[in-house]
This record gives sequence, structure tokens and C-alpha cells, in this order.
Amino acid sequence: MTMITATPTRITPPSERQLTRRTSVSQTIQNTFTMAYRGLVKIRRTPEQLVDVTVQPIIFTLMFAYIFGGAIAGDVQSYLPALIPGILVQTVITTSVVTGTQLREDMDKGVFDRFRSLPIARIAPLSGALLADTLRYAIATTLTFVMGFLMGYRPAGGIGHVIVAGLLVIASAWAISWIFAFFGVIARTASSVQGISMLVLFPLTFLSNAYVPVDSLPDWLAWFANVNPISHLVTAVRELANNGVFGVDAWTSILGAVVIVAVFAPLTVRAYMRKA
Repeated sequence: MTMITATPTRITPPSERQLTRRTSVSQTIQNTFTMAYRGLVKIRRTPEQLVDVTVQPIIFTLMFAYIFGGAIAGDVQSYLPALIPGILVQTVITTSVVTGTQLREDMDKGVFDRFRSLPIARIAPLSGALLADTLRYAIATTLTFVMGFLMGYRPAGGIGHVIVAGLLVIASAWAISWIFAFFGVIARTASSVQGISMLVLFPLTFLSNAYVPVDSLPDWLAWFANVNPISHLVTAVRELANNGVFGVDAWTSILGAVVIVAVFAPLTVRAYMRKA
């Protein structure tokens, strides 16, 4: 009689398993759009998330136009060509802070832990969030120009250059959102992300040429306003909307956006991958 001896099979413990998750470029793009759609669904279910991009442009335009219009330009109508681009840049740039705060909130709530269990590209939740926020920038851009139009602002550059100016601001805000996304990944709380971001943004936006002429500032402050990247972006928008000129400041803003993405996108992705 032949005896068959069964060889026990060793089960590899989870700590010794080598698991890999590789996704194609097409799948990564598809997953990114899916996560972006998730962000849009969140906005639809909680529309109060859009308060900053809907109410802020209206309040700031009315407030600054009637407070500073007479003192700076003599009347409100003369001040609008300088004011609307400044309001636009400040509103859209400050809106980019939401990317970092919402990213930190999702990580704190364990949402990203659930994403890790899904067969999707690991980068998709991050890239999808960044893509979805471009809708917020587009809403803020549109409302700012509409509000200016209702108050009597008529861009001499024409609708085509106004659209180009809006796209330039949206692209710049998307680039800056990588900075705040990095803060969102490495920070401990969402409130700290918002606090740090506003501490950086408010001096940059107000110590620029967004609301007052640079030649009216003290010499040391005028120097800072001239080298301030926000001033370059505001000037670029003014030249496009008011004069139809795509000048040096527009190219400078594009170069600055490219540099920001080149520096902070790898840092953000590396920090995110360590946590994801």
C-alpha cells in the first residue's frame, strides 16, 4: 500500500508579501476624472462650499469700488479698469487655499484610506481634487467680470482677450494650488493649512498693485510691489482686458506658474505617496 505524504503549504504573512499596483497612463487619467467628478458631486450636495467664490467677488468689488474709487481715480467708473483685474486675481488666488484644506480634511477623515483599498491609481485622489478645483476658479473669474460689467466696466481689449486673461488667472491659481496641496499633505490639521496659507497670501495680494498705483507707495514698499509676482499677474490681466496686449508680465506669470509646478508638484506627489 502506497502512502502519500502531503507537503504543507507555507502561507506568506502579509508583512512579507510584495504587492505592486501598476496602472497605465490611460487608467490614471480616467481615475483622475472620476475623482474630479467626485469633487463636483460634493459641491453639488454642499453648495455652501462655493460661498467664497460667489459672495467674495461681489462684496469686494462693491466695497473697494465705492471706498477707494473717488480717492484713487476720481470716480468709481474710472477706477473699475484697475480694480476688476485686482479683485479677480485676489479672489481666484485665495480660492486655491481650499485645495489644501479639503485635502487635509479628507486625509483626517480616513477617506484616502478607503481609496487605497480600491483598484485605482494612487495619485488619482490628489490629481482629481486639483482638477475639480479649477471649476471654482472659473466661477470666481466669471462672477468677477460679470459684477464689473454690471457696475459699468467695459474691457477695451474685447471678449477674446478677457477670456485669455481669465484663463491665465485660472492657470496661475491651479499652479499655486500645488503649494497649498503640499501644505495639506504635510500639515497636521486643516485649520493650520488655512492659517499658514492666508498668512502668506494676504501680504502678497494687498502689498501689490492690485488696488493702488505703485508710485503712490513709499520707496521700500514700491520696490516690493514691483517684484511681487501678484503684481505681475495683475498687470498682465489689465493689459489683456483693457488694452488687448499679451505682454511681458503675462509671459512672466506663465513662467512663474511653470516653475511652481515644476518645484511643488514632485514634492507634493512624493509626500502624498508616503502617506497613501
